[in-house]
Amino acid sequence: MSAKYVDPSSIPTWTFDWGIIKPLVATDNTEGADCSLMHVVLLPGMGHDRHNHPESDEILYILSGRGDQMIDDGEPKPVVPGDAVWIPKGVFHSTLNTSHEPMVILAVYAPAGAEEVLKTLPDFTEVPAGSNPRVTIG
Repeated sequence: MSAKYVDPSSIPTWTFDWGIIKPLVATDNTEGADCSLMHVVLLPGMGHDRHNHPESDEILYILSGRGDQMIDDGEPKPVVPGDAVWIPKGVFHSTLNTSHEPMVILAVYAPAGAEEVLKTLPDFTEVPAGSNPRVTIG
C-alpha cells in the first residue's frame, strides 16, 4: 500500500435530492484504505433520513453552516462549524441543514465501506470526474 494525494477534480461527485458527496478516500478509489473520507454538502433545509452503518463507526466534522444532528433516536441537537460528532457502529442517526446556506461536513467511516450503500439509494447519480454537479433547491 502506498500513500495517495487526492485531487478532488479527478474523482466523481455523487448527487442526491438533499445534496452532494465527493468521496475523497473511498473503497473504490483508494486501495487498502482502512477508513474513508467524504466531503458532504447538505442543501438548505435538506438532510438525510434516519439510517445506520452496521459495520462502521462514523465521525462528522462540521465545516460550515448549521443544522440538527440526531443520534440514537434522541432529540436532535444543534451543530455548528467546529463541532464534531461521534457515531458508533449500528447507531441510528440523521442530519438536517436548518440554515438558508449549504451545510458542509467532513464524514469519516471506519472501517471504509459504509459509503458503498449510498450508491444504492434511488436518488443517487454519479457525475463524472471533472464535471460540475447540478443541484436544485426546492
